[in-house]
Amino acid sequence: MGSGSNGNAIAVEHRGAYILIDAGFGPRTLCRRLARAGITPQSVLALMLTHEHLDHARGARGLARRFGWPVYATRGTLSALPRLAGCSRTVIDTTTPAVVDQLLVEAWRISHDATEPVAFFVTAMDTGERALIAYDLGYVSSGLAEACSHVDILVVESNHDEGMLRAGPYPPRVQARIAGPRGHLSNRAAAVLMRAAIRGRARHVVLAHLSEINNSPDVALGNARRALAAGGFSGTLLAAVQDTVAGPVGSTAIC
Repeated sequence: MGSGSNGNAIAVEHRGAYILIDAGFGPRTLCRRLARAGITPQSVLALMLTHEHLDHARGARGLARRFGWPVYATRGTLSALPRLAGCSRTVIDTTTPAVVDQLLVEAWRISHDATEPVAFFVTAMDTGERALIAYDLGYVSSGLAEACSHVDILVVESNHDEGMLRAGPYPPRVQARIAGPRGHLSNRAAAVLMRAAIRGRARHVVLAHLSEINNSPDVALGNARRALAAGGFSGTLLAAVQDTVAGPVGSTAIC
């Protein structure tokens, strides 16, 4: 539905049912994006939040209350979003997956400057097709890289080009936060997950959360193509952008 520093939302579809990963746009904007993708709000069965930052949770309360969407998030994320108190809330953690219709959703703890942020693995229980949505993380752990080798669709943060970040307008403190272990993945770091995914069975790669200041789709895609070419990748590669819908990709569709 759009991904970048000003808002993030990802729809995952399987057999006509949808879950929404994050709601970082206001309700009006996100409803327009859903309509553009041919998705009715009534077909969205759950809203899963990766963490509490506004660019991921801005529209969560309004949408959940308006459409009755149950909200799934870690205990830490829910505690950081007290305005969700009047909504249907379910705690999801790294030990107990959530089942929504025919989709199994597993949370994976990641490093970011939020209360209890996670990445999500989403598996179609009838076909076994699996997707990983991993953004807003400061580094790629060896465990996540290993788990990534068992996905068909990878949505990975490719936030910044390291040279553009150093030469850009942000003050040193902000640069250090972005590039630090609780910040965001660079294009180079994103390649670690991409290479791990294509060593397994991944056939679709989506670059997410691109900075509009310290990156560009052309730069991020160029880096990704070089990383993927070394592994003989011949599948789908695209960059999600801030202001429009991208996709869908895969038979368990991501957009």
